Amino acid sequence: MNKILIIDDEEKLRTLLARIISLEGFEVEQAGDCKTGLKKLEHFAADVVLCDVKLPDGNGVDMAQTIKNKYPLTEIILLTAYGNIPDGVQAIKNGAFDYITKGDDNNKILPLLHRALEKVTLTKRVKQLEKQLGHQYSFDRVIGTSPAIKTAVALAQKVAPTDTTVLLTGETGSGKEVFAQAIHQASLRHAGHFVAINCAAFSKDLLENEMFGHRAGAFTGANKDQKGLFEEAHLGTIFLDEIGEMALDLQAKLLRIIETGTFLKIGDTKPTKVDVRIVAATHRDLLQEVKNGHFREDLYYRISVFQVHLPPLRERKEDIEPLARHFLAQFSDKTHKKMDRLAPAYLAALLQHPWRGNIRELKNIIERSLILSDGPELDPATLPLDLLSPSGTGDTAAASMELALAEKAHIQKVLAFTNGNKTRSAELLGIALTTLYRKLEAYGLES
Repeated sequence: MNKILIIDDEEKLRTLLARIISLEGFEVEQAGDCKTGLKKLEHFAADVVLCDVKLPDGNGVDMAQTIKNKYPLTEIILLTAYGNIPDGVQAIKNGAFDYITKGDDNNKILPLLHRALEKVTLTKRVKQLEKQLGHQYSFDRVIGTSPAIKTAVALAQKVAPTDTTVLLTGETGSGKEVFAQAIHQASLRHAGHFVAINCAAFSKDLLENEMFGHRAGAFTGANKDQKGLFEEAHLGTIFLDEIGEMALDLQAKLLRIIETGTFLKIGDTKPTKVDVRIVAATHRDLLQEVKNGHFREDLYYRISVFQVHLPPLRERKEDIEPLARHFLAQFSDKTHKKMDRLAPAYLAALLQHPWRGNIRELKNIIERSLILSDGPELDPATLPLDLLSPSGTGDTAAASMELALAEKAHIQKVLAFTNGNKTRSAELLGIALTTLYRKLEAYGLES
C-alpha cells in the first residue's frame, strides 16, 4: 500500500485531504509542522509528501530540499494559498515534484498524486535493476576457489575503488572482460558507462575511428560528426581488450589521453577532453613486444601501473566442476531443459582436457552438450570429438577403433539433432563442411 504524509497547520484542510486520499486506498499520516513531519518520516516511509508552503516552524520550499536530501525516493507536492512564480521555481529546484495553489487546484491533487506515485514506482524499479545489474557484474560472477583465482580477485578488489589504470594479463578466454566489468562496478565510476572494444577486431583506421570518432567531412562518407568510444566512456571506464594488437601510431594517441586527458578526433583541430579510466587486457607478453619493437615502452609503463594475472583453466582444475555446474544451470534455464547432473565419465573428460580456450571453451562445450543431451545428465556422448579419449593404453589399434566408433555415434547424434542439416552439424561438431562429408562417406552415413 502506498503511503502519503500530509504536512499542513490547517487542521480542517489536513483532515479533509487525509479523508479523500485514504478513500483512494492509500495509507495516510498527518503532521502540523516541519518538526513533526520530519519525525514522522523516520518511522513512516512515505512515498509522497503533501506539504504546505507556510508552516509555523519553517518553509515548505526549504522542507522539500531537506526531505529530498534524506529520502531521495520520496516525492514532494507543495501546496500554497498564495502561489508565486519565484517560489514555484525554487520548489522545483529543491526537488519538489510539483507546486500547486490550494482551493482552485484541489481537483488536481488526486491525479497529481497518482503521477507522483508512478514516478516513485519507476524510480524504485530502476534502483532495483541497478542493484541487480551491480550483482550481475560484480566479483561474485568470478567462480572458483583455487588459490590462483582467489589471488587475482583479491588484487582486483584492491585496485577497483581507485582510478589507477589496470592491465589484465592471461590467455584468451580466461575471463578478462568479466574482471574488467567487476572492477568498473566496484569503482566510484560505476554510475558511468562501461565501454569495451577489442583492438584485434578492427583494422588500424577503423580502430582509430571507433576509439576517437570523427568530424563531418573528415573522409568520404563522414556526413556527420561521430563520437568515439572514449567520449562514450566519459566519467566511466573503457576496456581495451587485446591492447597488444594496437598499431604503434594509435599507441601514441592513447598515451596522450593517459597523460593529458585529451585527444584529437579524425579531421578535428581542437582537442576533446575526457575523464576516463582505462582497463587494458592482453594475452601477449608486452615486455617482449617492447623488445621486439611492437609496443611502446612508455605506454607499457603507463598501462601496467597495476597488473592482475588471470590463470589459465588448466592451472585451476579444482574450478572446472563448479564452472561446469554454473554453466549447466545457466543453459538449462535458457534451453528449458531440467538437467543438473554431470555423469562421472563426462566430468572426468572435462578434468583431463587441456582447455586451450579456457573458460570460454568450457562454456561453449556445456551449452553444446546440453543441446545434444536427451537423458537426465550430461554424458560423454555429447562431448566434441577432441574430448573423447580412448580408454586403456595397451592396444593402439583397439583404441583407434573405439575412438572411431565414438566419433561415428557422435556424428549420428548431431545429425539427428539438426534433422540432417549438414551445415549446422558441421558447426556444432567444430569441423569444416568438407571434413564432415568425408567422415559421412567413411562411416557409411551418407544418404
